[in-house]
Amino acid sequence: MSSSEAQQAHSLLTAAAVRERAHEMLEIGLAGGLEHWRVDLDRLPEAAGYVAAVIREQYPTLAVPFHARWRHFAVDGVDLWGPAAEGRDWLDPASRARAEFDLAIVSVLLDAGSGPAWSYTDKQTGRTLTRSEGLAIASLRMFEAGAFSITEDDPWRVDAVALTFMTADALARGFQVSADNPLVGLEGRAALLRRLGQACLAEPDLFALEDEPRPGGLFDAMVDRADDRDRLPGPVILEVLLEALGPVWQDRLTLGGVDLGDCWRHPAMTRADATDGLVPIHKLSQWLSYSLVEPLETAGVEVTDLDGLTGLAEYRNGGLFMDLGVLTLKNPADSEKPWPVSDPLVVGWRAMTVALLDRIAPLIRAELGVNARAMPLASVLEGGTWAAGRRAAAERRRGGGPPLTILSDGTVF
Repeated sequence: MSSSEAQQAHSLLTAAAVRERAHEMLEIGLAGGLEHWRVDLDRLPEAAGYVAAVIREQYPTLAVPFHARWRHFAVDGVDLWGPAAEGRDWLDPASRARAEFDLAIVSVLLDAGSGPAWSYTDKQTGRTLTRSEGLAIASLRMFEAGAFSITEDDPWRVDAVALTFMTADALARGFQVSADNPLVGLEGRAALLRRLGQACLAEPDLFALEDEPRPGGLFDAMVDRADDRDRLPGPVILEVLLEALGPVWQDRLTLGGVDLGDCWRHPAMTRADATDGLVPIHKLSQWLSYSLVEPLETAGVEVTDLDGLTGLAEYRNGGLFMDLGVLTLKNPADSEKPWPVSDPLVVGWRAMTVALLDRIAPLIRAELGVNARAMPLASVLEGGTWAAGRRAAAERRRGGGPPLTILSDGTVF
């Protein structure tokens, strides 16, 4: 394992690398060079109009928040975290930020697909919730109850040591799992949290600069990378996360001893070096990056170059482009088969989704009469392509599932 291979690996752990190779994949697709896909950019303006209509309906003032985990901590439009956090007596702004990092990181990592049979009944609101919204509120309630803390006088934190002892039974209690209310991948979720705890303990320079090891320690690591005016570029948030969370993922590609995370092989992506065939996507880490912007800004750190992050290659955005005819399968029968996330069909779909989000965002803004400053990519996603993808799926398929069946371990989609 050469140091040059390690350097090449690190070059893939950036938003810029995701964007570069995604646009290259789209160009290959436009030239007819992908085995599975056709691309029709003439359908993109119509798709932009569809998304713009969804944004106008949901956000008549066009004040669209970021696509972040915090949106899921609301029930019937009532924010369950913000007022509780505002009412708490924090030691200082950094203490609140560390707690919010703790909550966001654990909640996002627990947000793998729940399966269709699971639901969560929130005692405080009386609502029964499913899928991402249910997983979010369940994780919030566990956090508030101190389920991730071993610090007696501070339940609202996630301690690395507590995570290393996390069991499927403990998660089952928190998520109301039973024989009649099964949650997909329960043991896998517990194992993921245990690996997160181990990563925190192994890297004190990232997770324990100002406190005991905890996921929220990444707040201090990011503040260290801000400039002398407390400004932090969005892509740097991602780079810190990819460095810190690399060891958390199982059975992923490595290069030069470096964990590559959400990075996959595709034969069309040719290079004359060790990164030949590799397509970085980093979807979950980028969603987490967007989710950390608000805690950073509440603590006084200005996040710049937010659009330096990319759109998210997940099935709502990718499904939107399929359902509205921008992307079509050369063989329609492929939509009937289950595909592993590592298959070139899925890798190409996800990479082109990232590039198409860059292409559609200016068209959506033009439809709405706003600029990128007023509606950054994170808001286009929220308002937006993700919501429109969900709606397009519901209009076309019973149950509103994606147009492709993906075999996933829950850490990709």
